[in-house]
Amino acid sequence: MTRLINRFASWIFLVSTACALHSQAQTTSSPPTVSPVTPTVSGLNAELFYQLLIGEISVRGDQPGEGFSLMLDAARKTNEAKLYERAVEIAIQARSGDSALQAARAWRSAQPNSREANRSYLQILVALNRIADSLEPLKLEVSRAPEAEKNAVISMVVRLYARAGDKKLAASTIEQALLEATTVKTSAAAAWVAIGRARLAAANVSGALQAARSAQDSDTSFQGAALLAVEIMEPKQVLAETIIKRYLDTAKPASEIRMAYARALIDVQRYSEATTQLDLVTRQNPELAEAWLVLGTLKTQDNQLDIADTALKRYIALATEQGRNEERRRGLTQAYLSLSQIAEKRKDFQLAESWLAKIDSSQDLVSTQSRRASLMAKQGKLDQALALIAALPDREPADKRLKLMAQVQLLRENKSYLAAHDLLAKAFALDSSDTELLYDQAMMAEKLERFADMERLLRQIIATKPDYHHAYNALGYSFAERRVRLPEAKELIQKALTFAPDDPFITDSLGWVEFRLGNFAQAKKVLRDAYSARPDAEIGAHLGEVLWSMGERDEAIKIWKEATLLNPENDTLLETLKRLRVGL
Repeated sequence: MTRLINRFASWIFLVSTACALHSQAQTTSSPPTVSPVTPTVSGLNAELFYQLLIGEISVRGDQPGEGFSLMLDAARKTNEAKLYERAVEIAIQARSGDSALQAARAWRSAQPNSREANRSYLQILVALNRIADSLEPLKLEVSRAPEAEKNAVISMVVRLYARAGDKKLAASTIEQALLEATTVKTSAAAAWVAIGRARLAAANVSGALQAARSAQDSDTSFQGAALLAVEIMEPKQVLAETIIKRYLDTAKPASEIRMAYARALIDVQRYSEATTQLDLVTRQNPELAEAWLVLGTLKTQDNQLDIADTALKRYIALATEQGRNEERRRGLTQAYLSLSQIAEKRKDFQLAESWLAKIDSSQDLVSTQSRRASLMAKQGKLDQALALIAALPDREPADKRLKLMAQVQLLRENKSYLAAHDLLAKAFALDSSDTELLYDQAMMAEKLERFADMERLLRQIIATKPDYHHAYNALGYSFAERRVRLPEAKELIQKALTFAPDDPFITDSLGWVEFRLGNFAQAKKVLRDAYSARPDAEIGAHLGEVLWSMGERDEAIKIWKEATLLNPENDTLLETLKRLRVGL
C-alpha cells in the first residue's frame, strides 16, 4: 500500500505541476503587474484525481486492462508525457504488446516532437517484431539526436534489433535508416560500423567486411571499424586483417584493440604473432592486466617458464590492486593454475601445491583438483590421483565429462594408454555424438599400435563430421610416420589444411610427409615456416632431422637444442635424438 500511495502521490505532483506551469505560462504572456502573485490552481480536479487513483488500484489488483485504459485516458486529457509513459509501462507489465503499441502511438501523435515518445514507439515495434514498420521512427530517432549524441545513438541501433526474427530485414532496415548518416563526415564511420554489425548478424560476412572498410575510409582512427574487423577475422578473411593492421598503424592505437587482435590470432593458432602483439600491448599499456595473463599463459605453453612466471605474477599484482570481479576471479584461477604448472615442470611440487592452495572458488574445483592429481601422479601416486578426480562431485552437467577428460589426461601422461583407451571407449558408448571422445580414443589406439582400429575410428569421424580437420591430419601423419600410403597421406594432410590453413601443427605434418616422400628441400621450407609460426619441440625435432639428413648438421643441432629448451621431455624429440645417436 505504501508503494501505491507513493506512486500515486508522484502522479499527482506531476500532473499538478504540469497544469500549474501551463497556467503560469498563460498568465506571463500579459504585461507584469506589481500586485501580489495569486496562487495558481492545479488542473487536477476531483474527477481526474479519482481516475488516477482507480487506475493504479486496478493495476495493483487483477484488472490491468482497466487500469491501462484509465491511465491512457488521463494522459490524453492532460497531454502529460509521464502519464503516457505510465500507460506504456502498464501494458508492458501486463504483456499486452498491442496495448503498449496503442499507448506509444497515441503519445507520439499527441507530442509529435517528443524524442521519448518516438523512441518508445520504435522500441515497441521492434519488440513486436514489426521490423518493416520501424524504419520511419528509426530514421527520426537518428535524425533528431543532437550532434554530440548522434554517434552513441547510432551505435545502439544494432543492439536494439538484436532479437529481431528476420536478421536480413533488420539489416536492410538499419541500412536504409542510416544511409544519410553515412554521407556526413562526423557520423559516417559510426554509421558504417552499425551497418556492418547488422550485416554480420545476418550472416553477410562479405557485406560486413565492405562496411568495415567504408568505416575506416571515413575515419582511419575509428576504433569501431577495427573491432568489427576483429570479429570478422578468420583464415579466409584476409582483408579483415588488413583493416586491423591499418588501424594499428595510426598514431595512437588503443591497447584494447591490439589485445583483441592478439586474441583473434590465438583463435587461428598464430601464436608467435599473438605473442608479438602482447609484447607491444604490455609495453604500450603495462597496467592492462589481461595482457599479462594471456602472455603468461602462452609462454607457459611454449615452455618459456621464466618469462611466463614473471608475466603471471605481474597479472596477479595488477588484478589484486585493481579490484576483483568475476572476470578477475577467473583470471586469478588461471594464473594460479599456470604457476602451479610451471612449478611442476621445475619439479618443485611443494610450490606447485602452494599455488593451487590459493584457489578458493568451488566453481574451479575440477581444474584445481586435476592439477593437484597431476602433481600426485608425478610423485608415483597415480591410483590416488585418479581416485581424487573420481571423488569430485558432479555439480554441473559438464562436470562428469571434465572429470573423465582429466582422468584420461592423467593416464596419457603416465603412458597408461590401454586404460585411457578403454575409459574413452566406455564414455563414447554412453554418448556417441561426442566426436572428441572418438578422436582421443583413436589417438590411444595409435599409441597401442592398433593402427587398423585407429584408422577405422578416424574414418568414422570423417564420415560423420567432414570438417573435423584433426582427423584428416592425424591419419595422414600416422601414414607418414609409418612410411605407408604416402601419396594418400599427403592428400589427407592437404585436406586438413583447407579447413585450418594457418595451423602450424598441420603444416608440420605436411613437411614431414614431404620428407618421407624424399622432397627434402620442400620439407625444409615447410617445416621452417611451421617452426617460425610456432616454436615447438616436436616441430623442432622434425626440422632438425630434415637438416641432419641434408648434411646441415650444425644447424640441426642448433634447432634441437632450442627444442630441448622448449620441452626436454617431448617424446618425438627424445626418440629422434636416440635413433640418430645425437648427443647435445
